[in-house]
Amino acid sequence: MTENEISYKIRGAIFQVYNKLGPGLLESAYEATLKYELEKEGLNVQSQVALPLIYDEIKMDVGYRIDLLVENKVIIEIKSVENLTEVHHKQVITYLKISGKKLGILVNFNSTEIDKSIFRKVNGL
Repeated sequence: MTENEISYKIRGAIFQVYNKLGPGLLESAYEATLKYELEKEGLNVQSQVALPLIYDEIKMDVGYRIDLLVENKVIIEIKSVENLTEVHHKQVITYLKISGKKLGILVNFNSTEIDKSIFRKVNGL
């Protein structure tokens, strides 16, 4: 399955979760329910995946964690904040670079229009 095919299923699952729960919950609630919806679609989903930082060829455990990793290809970063800021977008790009993954999705569930709160981020590798 390609990143684009996975992304399509992720977007559908985001809408499912949002339509059932609405905005205003903690990120952990959206993470758990989104993971459940994606697994119902037959996708392999890992949550809170440790992301080590390699600096000068030394592995440093600095506590970065990917919210969800789908099919070991697509990173999902979940937010439930009043407004996304530039740092949220940069976080996903940096996670993509550090992990070597091609596609990331940033979603803010604390929104009145979920379709305008889903952002695809691509790693230029």
